[in-house]
Amino acid sequence: MSTRRKFLQTAAVATGASALGSAHIYAAEPKKITWRLQTYAGPALAEHVIKPSIDAFNQAAQGQMEIQLYFADQLVPTGELFRAMQRGTIDAVQSDDDSIAAPVDVSVFGGYFPFATRYSLDVPVLFEKYGLRQIWEEAYGEVEGVTWLGAGAWDPCHFATVEPIRSLADLKGKRIFTFPTAGKFLARFGVIPVTLPWEDVEVAVQTGELDGITWSGITEDYTVGWANVTKYFLTNNISGAWIGSYFANSEKWAEVPEHLKTLFKLCMDSSHYYRQHWYWGGEAQLRVEGGKLELTTIPDAEWKTVENEARKFWDEIAKASPRSAKVVEIFKKYNALMEKAGPPYRY
Repeated sequence: MSTRRKFLQTAAVATGASALGSAHIYAAEPKKITWRLQTYAGPALAEHVIKPSIDAFNQAAQGQMEIQLYFADQLVPTGELFRAMQRGTIDAVQSDDDSIAAPVDVSVFGGYFPFATRYSLDVPVLFEKYGLRQIWEEAYGEVEGVTWLGAGAWDPCHFATVEPIRSLADLKGKRIFTFPTAGKFLARFGVIPVTLPWEDVEVAVQTGELDGITWSGITEDYTVGWANVTKYFLTNNISGAWIGSYFANSEKWAEVPEHLKTLFKLCMDSSHYYRQHWYWGGEAQLRVEGGKLELTTIPDAEWKTVENEARKFWDEIAKASPRSAKVVEIFKKYNALMEKAGPPYRY
C-alpha cells in the first residue's frame, strides 16, 4: 500500500509537470500575424505588379505571417487608403503617394511627376544614389500612424485614346482618366482630368464618358483590357516611369519580427525587379506586335513645348515647401547629368 501510494503521488507530480511543460511549449509559439494589404491595381494587373511577391512572402513566412491581398477599391476607395491605413482599417498599401492623398509635401512627386524620369531605372537611382529615400523617410516621419517602406519604378505614362492624337491641339477637350498631379499638368493643354474607380474605366470609355486614358504604358493597356476599347497609342510620354511605394500602419509594422521585416523588404525588391523586365520588354513588344492600337506621335519640335512647360510646373511645385524645392533641385541636377552623359542615358 505504501509503495502504491508513492507511485500515485509520483505519477501525479509527473503528470502535472508534463501538463505544465506542454502548456509552456504551446504558449511559447508566436501568434500568427495576419495583414490586409490593398494595392492600387485591379486583379489582372495585380497578377504582375504585386501578387507573385506576396505569394512568395506567404510561402517563405512558413505560417508565422500571412498577407491577404486586396485589389483596387476592393476594401477602401483608393483616395481614402492613407487615412484607412492610419486608422488600422487596413494594414498595408501598395500605391503612389499622389493617388492615396498622402498628407506630405512630397506626395505630388509620387505617381507621374511630369518629365522627372525618362526610364524605369531612373527611379531606383534617384532614391538610392541621389537622396530621395532620405527625403521620403523624413517626410513620412512627420506623419503619425504610417510608415513608408520604400519606392520602385513602374511603366511610363502614355495616352491611349479613342481618337488619334497627332498634335497638341488634339488634346483640347479630351476627358482623360489620369493621376491627380499629372491631371493638373495636362490641364494646361486643354485636357479634362477625370477621376473614377479603377474598375469603371473600361466601361466609361465604351460609353463615351472618357475619351481616353493617361494612366500607364502600353503593357497595362493590353493587360487590363483598355486596348480593347481604345484605338490609338501616343508614343510621346509625360513621364518615363511611375513612382510607386509600399506603406504600412506603423503599429502593425512594429509588431512584425525583424526577420519577417527583412523578408517583406526582399519581396518588395523582388516585385521591383519583376516589373523592370516585364514593363521594359512589354512596352517594346506590344508597340511592334500588339496589333490592337495604332501608334501616333506628336512631332519633337511641338512636344518640346510640353517639356518646357514641365520645367515651369516644377518651379511652381518647388515653392510649396523647402523640401519640395530640394526634390525639384535633385530632379534638375540628375536630368542635367543624364543629358551630358548622352546615349544610352539620354538621346
